[in-house]
Amino acid sequence: MITPFNDEYFMRKALDEAQKAFNEDEIPVGAVVVANDQIIARAHNFTEKLNDVTAHAEMQAITSAADFLGGKYLKGCTMYITLEPCVMCAGAIYWSQIDKIVFAASDEKRGASKVGNLYHPKTKIVRGVLENEGKELMQMFFQKKR
Repeated sequence: MITPFNDEYFMRKALDEAQKAFNEDEIPVGAVVVANDQIIARAHNFTEKLNDVTAHAEMQAITSAADFLGGKYLKGCTMYITLEPCVMCAGAIYWSQIDKIVFAASDEKRGASKVGNLYHPKTKIVRGVLENEGKELMQMFFQKKR
């Protein structure tokens, strides 16, 4: 069976969320959580709006997905993120026991990979899906700030 629902399709949905963050003057990171080819959670950074350093896209998406599923574990789910998770978000992803995370751009300064593997041993990691699009949005945001 041919399906349009692949990593690139869902990453584009995460990029839509990142664009919302950009438009709201938030660091443009977006995330979606998918179960059975259905988006069950969408989120973007809200750190400025909420005045909360923990209001990252991943944290918002985990909370929303857990609420949708009615439980704290995200087994059987995939999270698509436009930027490599930070250490805080990697820890939350670890505890959620999500099956797979896919991210677009690496974060050389604050990405979780700088300190080793922080994800659950059963979590599959896919890097670089639509990497250029993720990087470009971040670069545009920070150029605008300078």
